[in-house]
Parts: sequence; structure tokens; C-alpha cells
Amino acid sequence: MTKKQKKYLTRIIISSILIIFAEFFPLRIFTNSENVREYIKLTLLMLSYAIIGYDILFKAILGIKNLQPFDENFLMAISTVGAIALHQYSEGVAVMLFYQIGEFFQSYAVGKSRKNISELMDIRPDYANIEDENGNLVKINPDNLKIGDVITVKPGEKIPVDGTIIFGTSSINTSAITGESIPREVTLNDEITSGCINMTGILKIKATTTFGESTASKILDLVENASSKKSKSENFITKFAKVYTPIVCISAFLLAFIPPCIRILLLHESGLWSQWIYRALTFLVISCPCALVISIPLSFFAGIGGASSNGILIKGSNYLETLSKVKYVVFDKTGTMTKGVFEVCGIHHNKMSDENLLEIAALAESFSNHPISKSLQKAYGKTLDKTRVTDVKEISGKGINSIIDGKNVFIGNAKLMAKENINFIECHSTGTIIHVAIDGQYEGHIVISDIIKPESKDAITNLKKCGIFKTIMLTGDVASVAKSVSEELKIDEVYSELLPNDKVSKIEEILSSKKEKDKLAFVGDGINDAPVLSRADIGIAMGAMGSDAAIEAADIVLMDDNPLKISKAICISQKCMRIVYENIYFAIGIKFLCLILGALGIANMWMAIFADVGVMILAVLNAIRVLFVKKSLTIKSA
Repeated sequence: MTKKQKKYLTRIIISSILIIFAEFFPLRIFTNSENVREYIKLTLLMLSYAIIGYDILFKAILGIKNLQPFDENFLMAISTVGAIALHQYSEGVAVMLFYQIGEFFQSYAVGKSRKNISELMDIRPDYANIEDENGNLVKINPDNLKIGDVITVKPGEKIPVDGTIIFGTSSINTSAITGESIPREVTLNDEITSGCINMTGILKIKATTTFGESTASKILDLVENASSKKSKSENFITKFAKVYTPIVCISAFLLAFIPPCIRILLLHESGLWSQWIYRALTFLVISCPCALVISIPLSFFAGIGGASSNGILIKGSNYLETLSKVKYVVFDKTGTMTKGVFEVCGIHHNKMSDENLLEIAALAESFSNHPISKSLQKAYGKTLDKTRVTDVKEISGKGINSIIDGKNVFIGNAKLMAKENINFIECHSTGTIIHVAIDGQYEGHIVISDIIKPESKDAITNLKKCGIFKTIMLTGDVASVAKSVSEELKIDEVYSELLPNDKVSKIEEILSSKKEKDKLAFVGDGINDAPVLSRADIGIAMGAMGSDAAIEAADIVLMDDNPLKISKAICISQKCMRIVYENIYFAIGIKFLCLILGALGIANMWMAIFADVGVMILAVLNAIRVLFVKKSLTIKSA
């Protein structure tokens, strides 16, 4: 509990004791005078009112001064002061007390949902260790780190920037980034992410990013900015409150004066002013829209916080709302449903030796960071002399053209061979086929296969359980590989051999054919997925292996690249929206019922307290249920 919450609770306790003392303590033991007893009681009640309500009165006066009076503070102030003016001292103080109790519950609930965000903020390191000229470790501000700097991370310290391990082995705690509690073993040459905690051995890491561009900084930026992107439900409540509050204030004013005036004018009788003013004040207490104004944003905040603790970063509540309506999920293949770890599994129809063909292919791809390039270099297994390669040109969706040792080399798929009018031999093996041609002559092909993620099959199954109507895979890979993967994972539809612009066109086609209310999510990880991520209703990027462009374009980022998290994110969003609608219908329904009863004089101030504070507390308690969604979800893992 924070200091502010403790102070709040102290005020509530002191005020409650004073009310109980005033109402139930036998004051006659102090004096026989009834007037003195009433004076003591009034003093205790007013002292209680001052302790519990001074901040509300101050905010109400400030609102009037700024010409923005129509808010819950104004409603509470005018209704309680009015009740006291009508000598309804106990009811006036009780309204303010119970309102503040409701505010305390709201503060506690927000604090509880903010806890997940606060824990996430702990990933920001306070310092980085670098060696000085004498080999001693010196702590510096992480902002001062540059790419290429070597940092030392001791056990128990946070890793300040992304980098590559150049010395040491260790276990690292990745829970703040991925939501997974199982430590990950790392060793020499492994890439490592900022924000994780080194647990065992000393590591030396060569920085590959600056602190501002590190994974931890980007995560913090995404979460901190999430609350600025409001959902339609939040915007509706904001607009509703702005219109609703002035209307009920005017209605209360009319209720206080029109019926008594009519009675005087038509019946020539007393207007019973105090009775109708009391009804109007009751009407004001009932009308306070706190339950909606507080619980709806709180539900979204709790949903985003609960998701982030599971390694799912949602960039705004508008995306959380849209995610709950997703019925179509479209996947990229490589790096999304597969590991993106390619291995050379065959070399066919080559005239030169396997080693020479691999060397040419590895040299041609040596300037690329694509997984295929890495697999070729790994299979070759020797140091490459990149000075032998010149004039490298990437042919989008087809392959690479380069000059190696003065010879014109084309390396890529069948489309590239056909485009260059090179007679090539088709391969019937399942995998990615890399054809090689030198100076217009076909030299054979290399078969590279990818590995399906062990969680992918369960991910598709769980999506169906979440109510997803159709799963689709789009890939630039050949038809045989795409078909093999889709059949194994039981994906409904698959489209293969697509260029980046073909993926956008296919997404456009799917978007135009679906129902308007059904939303489409695209899941990808590569630079070429960025346009599709932007075009889809919801873009979901793989955060660990995904490119910066994909993460920037996406609306949701999965920090551990686990496709099971897609269904978990959808379940969180669905539960969040279900709670939001429950609160909207419940709060508005109770409000209008009690407003009618209050106007008719059936509802008194105590019923008004329930309609305002009671409904708010129930709505807030309902809202924080979103935080416990991770406990109720039992997603099967491989």
C-alpha cells in the first residue's frame, strides 16, 4: 500500500469513528442538556465531514473557478452540502464517507493493476560496467554506451543493452521480457537481450545497440504510451460523461423548483421546498457517473498490465478492444510458425563438388542476415573472403545476383532461374530450394529445410477454441513446403510463393471478403511483413527474432516468439471486453432505475449511496478480475 493510500485509509478510519461516536455513543453521560448533546453530535459530524471531504470540496471549487464544474466532485459537493443545509447531517456526511471509500477501492485497484507495469519498469538498468585502462570495472550511465562497447555483467545484475556474448556462460532470467519463469542458458556467441537478469556466471557482452534502441527501452516506451491510445468504449464513456453530467445537474435543478412552483401556482398550497430539494440532492448523488468513468479505463489498464506480465505487449486499449473481435488469423511462416532455423539437408544435380557449390552460395549470401544465408555459411563451415564478392543486388522475392571472382552468379528460387532464362532442374524434396547458376550455366541446387516450432500446432488448436473462424498462412516459400507445413499444423488455407506486395494484396482480398464486424490479425516477424502488419486490423509481431520494422509496425508484440501467446492475448482481450460491457450495462441500468425512484421520492439518500458508491465499488472489483486472467487460462504447451 502506498503512502497516499495509507493517508486515505487513515482519513476514512478517523471519519468513521467520529460518525459512529456521534450517532451511537451515549452522550448523556456527559450532559443532561439535549441541546448540548445535539451541538456535540453536530460538531463531531462536521469534523468528520471536514476530514473526509475537504479535498472534494477544494476540487469542486477549483472546477467552478476554471469554468469546468460538471464532474463528480461538483456533484458530491453540492449534494452533501445541500443535505447538511436541510439538516440531514448524518446522510450528508455518510454520502461523502462512502464516496471516499469507493475512491479508496478504486485507488487500490489501480495500484494492483499498475503493479504489473511497475514490475516491468524494473527492467530498466541503473548502470553498466565497463573496464577502464587498468582493467578495473567502472559503473557508467547506460545512456553513454555505444555500439561495439564491451560491458561486464555480474551475477544478479540487469543486462543494460542488447549484445553478443564474447566471454562466459550463465543462466539468465527472462521473465520480465517474455513472461516465462524458466531461466535460459546462454554461452559464447549467443545473442542476449537487455532487461534480462544475469543469474550465475560473469558475462562479457559486446553491445549491438545503444541504450535508447535496446529491447528494454523499446518495451518501456510501448507500455508507457499504451494508455494514450483509447478504445472506442473509453471514448464513448468520456463523451457520455461530458454530456450526461450537465443534463443531470439541470434535471436536478428543475426537479427541485418546478414541482413546488406548480403546486403553489395551481393548488395555492405550500411548495414543500425542502422535500423536493432533498429529492433533487438524492438525484444528484445517484447520477454521479463514477462507476463508468473509473471502471472502464481501469478494465483496459488491467488487461494491458496482465498481458504484459505474460510477455504480450499491447500498444493501446484500442488494439485490445479490436483484438477481442478477431475472427481471422493470418500467419507468416518463417520465424512465426517455424523457428526460422534453416539447415542444409541436401545438394543435388551439381557438377562441381558439394564444398565448392556451398562456398559460392555462401559467398553470394554473405552480405545478408537472412536465416538462409546463415544456414549456408554454417554448412560451409569455413571463413569467407568477402572481398571476392562485388556488385551484390537483391532481387525481391527471388534471390541475389552478384559477381564472385569476376563471374556472374545468380542464386535463388525457380522464379529467378526462369526470369534469367536459365534451364534448371526442379527439386521434389520438401524444403527451400536454392538454385545456383554461374555465367548463365546451371550448377545445381541446395535444399534447405526449416523447423516447425513445437508450440505451433497447439497454437492453432487453441485459436479455434478462442472462436477464431479461419486460420491462413502466407509465405514466399515454395508450394510444396508451404503445403507440408500447413497440413501438419492443420491451418485452414495456405498461399505460397508470394512477394511482399502479393501478401498485401492477399490481405486486401481477405479483408474485402469477410464480414465487416469480424477483424483480421496478421502475425509476422520480418521486414517484408511490416506493410502487411500495418494493413491488417491487428498486427502481431514476434519480438525476440522479429525485425525492428515489424515490431514498429505491429500493434501487439510477443516477446518470446511463442505462437501460443496469440490465443492467450485473444482470451485476455475477450475477457476484458466482457467485463467492460458488464460494467456499462450494470452501471447505467442501476443508475437510471434509481434516478427514476429518486425523482418519485421512493429512493432516499441511502439508496443514492448504493447507486453511486456501491455500484462503483462493484464495478471496480469486477474490473480488476482482468488481472487474474493468466491464472484462469490453461494454455497447453508442447
